[in-house]
Amino acid sequence: MSAPGAMLSRSPAQTSGAPSPVPQVALAVVCGGYAVGSTMGWGSPRVAAIMGDFGLSFAALVAAVSCGLYARKYATPFRPAWVLFAISSGMAGLGNGVWGWYEVVRAAEVPSPSMADFCFLLFAPPAIVGLLVLAKRPVTRAGWVCLGLDAWLIAGSLLTLSWSLALAHTAHFQGRTVAQSALSLAYPLLDIVLVSMVLALHFRRSSVHRSAINTAIAALATTVLCDALFSSPLLHDHYRSGQILDAGWFAGSMLFAYAPWVGRRTGAEAAAEEARLAARRPQPSGSRPIAGSLAALTPYLAAAVCTLGILTNVLDGRRIDRVVLFTGCAVVLALVVRQGIMLLDNITLTQELAQKENHFRSLVQGSSDVIMIAAPTGVLRYVSPAAAGVYGRDAEELVGSELASLIHPEDLGRVVHEVRRFLAASPEVEPTTRIECRFRAGGQRAGGNGWLNVESTVNRHHGGLIFNSRDVTERVRLQAQLQHNASHDTLTDLPNRALFTERVTKAVTGRRATDHDTAVLYIDLDGFKQVNDTIGHQAGDELLIQAARRLAESVRAGDIAARLGGDEFAALITGDGTRDHAAREFRILEIADRLRVRLSEPYRIDGRDVRVAASIGVAFAEPGISPAGLLRNADLAMYRAKQAGKGRVELYAPQMQDEVAHRAELASKLRTALQDGEFALLHQPVVELASGKITAVAAHARWRSAEGILFTPAEFLRVGDRGRLTDEGGERAAELGRWQLEEAVKQAAVRHRAGHQVPVAVRLSARRLLDRALTPKAIEALLARHGLPSGALVLELSESDPRISLDDLERRLVALRRLGVRIALDGFGSGDAAMSALRRLPIDILRLDRGLIDGVVESARLHKITAGLLRITSDLGMHAVAEGVDLPEQVLALRSMGCTHGMGLAFSGPLDEPRLRRALTRGSYPVPDLTGQGRAVVLSGSRPVRRSAGAGAEETGASPVAPK
Repeated sequence: MSAPGAMLSRSPAQTSGAPSPVPQVALAVVCGGYAVGSTMGWGSPRVAAIMGDFGLSFAALVAAVSCGLYARKYATPFRPAWVLFAISSGMAGLGNGVWGWYEVVRAAEVPSPSMADFCFLLFAPPAIVGLLVLAKRPVTRAGWVCLGLDAWLIAGSLLTLSWSLALAHTAHFQGRTVAQSALSLAYPLLDIVLVSMVLALHFRRSSVHRSAINTAIAALATTVLCDALFSSPLLHDHYRSGQILDAGWFAGSMLFAYAPWVGRRTGAEAAAEEARLAARRPQPSGSRPIAGSLAALTPYLAAAVCTLGILTNVLDGRRIDRVVLFTGCAVVLALVVRQGIMLLDNITLTQELAQKENHFRSLVQGSSDVIMIAAPTGVLRYVSPAAAGVYGRDAEELVGSELASLIHPEDLGRVVHEVRRFLAASPEVEPTTRIECRFRAGGQRAGGNGWLNVESTVNRHHGGLIFNSRDVTERVRLQAQLQHNASHDTLTDLPNRALFTERVTKAVTGRRATDHDTAVLYIDLDGFKQVNDTIGHQAGDELLIQAARRLAESVRAGDIAARLGGDEFAALITGDGTRDHAAREFRILEIADRLRVRLSEPYRIDGRDVRVAASIGVAFAEPGISPAGLLRNADLAMYRAKQAGKGRVELYAPQMQDEVAHRAELASKLRTALQDGEFALLHQPVVELASGKITAVAAHARWRSAEGILFTPAEFLRVGDRGRLTDEGGERAAELGRWQLEEAVKQAAVRHRAGHQVPVAVRLSARRLLDRALTPKAIEALLARHGLPSGALVLELSESDPRISLDDLERRLVALRRLGVRIALDGFGSGDAAMSALRRLPIDILRLDRGLIDGVVESARLHKITAGLLRITSDLGMHAVAEGVDLPEQVLALRSMGCTHGMGLAFSGPLDEPRLRRALTRGSYPVPDLTGQGRAVVLSGSRPVRRSAGAGAEETGASPVAPK
């Protein structure tokens, strides 16, 4: 068999279980036993009479009871038919019982006519009506007329033939009464009517409950045949009860008893079964059902029988009887009328068929889908015209070609398997299936020859298949693109985080899980934020594209590079089975350093060179590590590289995880401390260096732990917003900043109302100043709520984060200055960031960094630098405040340079509220004077101690934060 034929070859479908043969065997045994007994004469004439009369009566009553019980138990559409059959069988049983009463009980000859004849005559009418119930009812008036004409054609033909052969002699039989003659004619006439109905309805029976109807028709046919034999003059005069003729009536009654229980199903179930059988039953093209052909020939066969009856009279030399003439003419007339009706009906059906054919032809030819019919051999027998537009090939070109030759070789095996599976499946379970494959395109299609992605809906058709196909090439391409986009970064086209995590999972848990020298490199571009802020986001995107290209070119063929998001990249370096620990570290670090150097080279963007560095963290796939753990370790190592100065490669070490755990623990404690009110606010005086007068106070937050230890901000704010690992700490730091500002304003307002009207300075980072919760309106509302003048608040900018836009910060500070709030720049002189802020931002006060103060006395170079910065401050019209003034010599040196204010342990450390109130009441601190009597000396340690008598702890700078 060819490939197409093999593809369309049908595997035998599994059939449902056949009904049990036990009832049929039992029925055959009973009927066969009765026939054998009748043939043998039952052993004695009396037993033969009993079995011939009461045996038939018993069988007919069994049939009546069986049909009645079925009609009562099952509510089927044919319940009236079975009730009528029960009545008919009951009449037969009653007639045989009366016949037996005369013959067996009374041992007398059965009179003619008798009550038995009356019961036998009532057998046919209920049976005839029952057959009408079982018949498929016509849906039109013409159908009803044709049904009546068919019945008359059969009946008239049989009557003509029977009258010619025997009934004419019976009607003219001498020596009989009118009742006896009428009775002699009634039996055959009713039998003729019954036979006519059986024949007419046999080809019009309902498809529902077909087995039961066939059995009932067989029972009636058997009974009518026996009646016809009984009416024959050859057998009628010699008939005795218990003879072989009774076996036919007995079998008819037993078939009636068995008929309703055949296939015992409801009408709906039987209709569904008939639909399934019709779907399974293959019919060759052009064939017609045999039953339909016989049904069409029935009227003509009846007319032939009628003609045969007339010819019998002519050939015998007898004069044509008037009955024969009348029935013959009636049959011919009925045949002509029926033929005329059928002709008109055929014309109407032909017109409707032509309309439907045109309709379906328009649908098929106008459909955008290609409809193909494949023969069982796999050869295409029909292809719709849409093939020219879809496949680029004419339909005539495809007809006659093998379907398998048009399918892509790589898809052919899958398609063959699916077709075979579909053909082997039950049609009612799987009426259709879908197949998607690549189909050969023709030269008429745009793009030339090639392969198209085609989706086909497949249906069964006369042992072959119908394909309803459509071009889904664009959909397949779109799906492939969407799938690619789902696993790749849209900007750089590198694998994204999801795909990279999947590859890491395979590397850690797959067949290479034993290669522990497999490593993950976590890469971050240092300074990328400044690129976006300075030359724009478009340039930043171009930098990322170039960096991704460099990364993809630098990794090996078996490795994978990915973009995780933002300026973060990663690389999976698969192992080569190296067991030497030092060798694997050397190899991976060499690869990582090569990537660092390559990524740190200048990028050419918009005609300029842009430089960024790369910080890389390396983590190995140690035994038992999870994919998420491996990525986390590499991220920790990268974070350590950024902390250590950026542009570095760091290898993961277990203590990094301990540091993260410590940060998390400290963040949790910080959150608890904020909720439980464990923070206190201390204030350090800002002193005028010339007079010692307190001109302002600086608020400092302290955390008193459960053990009574006071932590400074440098200690507990290490969990602040320094990176991705401390987002929780960043939230806590922001919450702490809001609390510090609220508490400082509240306490300052209380001091103002008490008469101590000195400004309070609150240190905030640039990120906190841009916080949405600290808008100028919010700060204005805060000052109004506590009644503090806006000029009494100084906001210190503690640091200038390079990731913060100076434009946004400038707009925020300008708005705050409009309210009257003064702005101080903390840490001036500590780096370029402070100079940039001084150049761009509206500043009122400059705080000199502690690094400028510590060596100002000993270092002449530092002395000149500090003096220069102070001159710049004076030229800009700003106030300078020296921070960390701890020694008297520093006070004198700063004052000689022109510094006006300072704060530090030379005057006082941070004070709690009671000590601050006493210091503000006093108003000033003694100013060191090296030429006077109160010369300051430096003891071991950093606290200056004055020798003047009566100096208290507050004046000597003793620790103001110690508990009382």
